[in-house]
Amino acid sequence: MIEADTPADGKPTPAEADRPAEQAAPAPQLSACRLALSEAIAIAPSIPDIHGAGGCGGEDLVRLEAVVLPDRHLVQVKPAAILRCAMASAIADWVRTDIAPLAASLGSTVTDLDNFDSFECRGRNRVVGAPLSEHGRANALDVRSFKLANGRSISLTDRTVSRDLRETVLHSVCARFSTVLGPGSDWYHEDHIHLDLMGRHNDYRICQWNVWDPLPPIAPLLPAERPDQAPPREVAKSDAAKPEAAPDPAEPDADAKPQTNKPTTKKRQ
Repeated sequence: MIEADTPADGKPTPAEADRPAEQAAPAPQLSACRLALSEAIAIAPSIPDIHGAGGCGGEDLVRLEAVVLPDRHLVQVKPAAILRCAMASAIADWVRTDIAPLAASLGSTVTDLDNFDSFECRGRNRVVGAPLSEHGRANALDVRSFKLANGRSISLTDRTVSRDLRETVLHSVCARFSTVLGPGSDWYHEDHIHLDLMGRHNDYRICQWNVWDPLPPIAPLLPAERPDQAPPREVAKSDAAKPEAAPDPAEPDADAKPQTNKPTTKKRQ
């Protein structure tokens, strides 16, 4: 059945012909970073720009879900990190180029990256009134550990982890990121490593991460057994076997009654 306002031949009416053609909105042009961060490098879909109060947010944002290694294995970012494309690209290159070979030297492959914090609209160190953190610009990532395929977890701030391994990661991140904060930098980064790409005058960089030595072993609560070749201990004598000490003539006898000098009185006759 043909509707009354539709021509039988299907041609547009004169009124429809006079309407200007509606043009589709042009697709947003992708940045050079977005074009380079392909699915061969990372699983990182683009997300809308964020424009919050006080400069919080950013543009050219992605949700970094996984890094694709050259052998096509995935390193899951848990949880997924909201980052600027440049920061996500730097993290992906770091994992592919430095961390994957490090895991291979340990006889395994890296499977997970522990994301402690990425985008969060807040001041530095969550201090009220502090300048906006690079986390608030989606330009920072806090990393706690890596997980390997053999089940081992490598915590970057754990003193029981090999010092050489932790120093290798230290030199790696300080060569790539403009800010690296870890143990020893302040009390806010004792259990994770902060990485960001903050731009500074003359490309000034901050690398503050003390790789502490392992803690000394804890002493046993009970004393160790006495060696057989040790000389015998001297046994303390009991109180009954001790000779009685001679009384000191200078000290008064506690049982003696004190003497009082009363004046002599004459009896009445």
